[in-house]
Amino acid sequence: MLTAEQNDELTQVEPGTRMGEVLRRYWYPVAFTRELEEFPVKRVELLGEFFALWRSPSGRYGIVPEPCPHRKASMAYGVVEANGLRCPYHGWVFDTDGACTEQPAEKENTNFQERVRATAGRVEELGGLVWAYVGPHSSEQPVPELPRFDTYVMEGFRDIGWADLPCNYVQIMENAVDPHHVEFLHGRYFEFVGRHEGFTAPASFGKEHVRIGFDAFEWGIIKRRVLKGATEENDDWKVGHPLVFPYNMRVGGGGIHQMQIRVPINRTTTRFMLYTVHAPEGYEHVEQPQIPDYELPVFDDRGRHVTNYVEGQDIMAWVTQGPITDRTTEHLGRSDVGVAMLRRMFREQMEVVERGGDPLGTIREKHERIDLPCEKDKFHAGGAQFALDFCDMGSTRFSPVLDTIKKIHISAADTIAAERAG
Repeated sequence: MLTAEQNDELTQVEPGTRMGEVLRRYWYPVAFTRELEEFPVKRVELLGEFFALWRSPSGRYGIVPEPCPHRKASMAYGVVEANGLRCPYHGWVFDTDGACTEQPAEKENTNFQERVRATAGRVEELGGLVWAYVGPHSSEQPVPELPRFDTYVMEGFRDIGWADLPCNYVQIMENAVDPHHVEFLHGRYFEFVGRHEGFTAPASFGKEHVRIGFDAFEWGIIKRRVLKGATEENDDWKVGHPLVFPYNMRVGGGGIHQMQIRVPINRTTTRFMLYTVHAPEGYEHVEQPQIPDYELPVFDDRGRHVTNYVEGQDIMAWVTQGPITDRTTEHLGRSDVGVAMLRRMFREQMEVVERGGDPLGTIREKHERIDLPCEKDKFHAGGAQFALDFCDMGSTRFSPVLDTIKKIHISAADTIAAERAG
């Protein structure tokens, strides 16, 4: 267990806090690309602060704190122009570097304009998402590169499920290093719900864990498991899948590649996103002009958690711990070794940042793609069947392009079967 002070420190996200300063060294998805194509300026909250995010007519992005440096009116209602964002109140303009480029009604023969700046972050578009970096940077220590992880750049058919959850992001991340919950939450509990709602839960999720393991690596922690009936030669152990520090988890199986994203909006709100790429063996390219996004159901009309799909079960377990888990009264066991490892990693990275170093996973080299280790034959359940179970019993069941996704997996399986038969 943690002391109250340790738990407080671990779960903070605000500027000036130890963990908040670590989190500000990373890039975060803050909008869908289509949102700023539909309307070019948006108010976003990230790490306990509000910002104005915009896209210029030429396609250049910018982000500044929401209060205008002049008289604190909201820049999120600003006028997007070719050279920046104009405050709706008095018309001052700030460019993507935060420089004030226009001050209507002020004298031109002074240096007043040069003395006013907004603390601008950096923004890039990648994989249908708009990403922002709002941490410290300078000419001596520039903004780190936005990591181009494989899921965001690979070939495949995409969709993005999401939900804003009323809890701290750390309790979600601790789930990412907790393999044993699968056989109970997604196995036994899923079967229980299915018996009462009239469906059959996927059998692969209920397999018993024989062994679990964790390895630190350059992006975080690789999680491994051996399930009953399998060996260390199976993908679940030999390859595993990674927690990508500090707020992602990469999973896969059956031609599905997914990054689970947990953005700390504020201390008690986390945007949970499932960025999924469907690219089974035998996949034939399907045109996709725009990546669809869809909101996941969290509560039903009675205010109860929706738990008849995999991620809904996870959400229930995270949210019912409360806005911030009370770790002063918990009882960690032998099965919680991954949770303890993650907490140590958080503490270590606080110390790295305090010494002026780059925290884990910072990348400063230009690159085209970062491939993460990730199992393909998940739960040794087979390819196409696992994919269809994923579509029917996971968050993808709510996707607006579910029919297309199913056709992709069935068609790819038929193609591979025909090739093998030939």
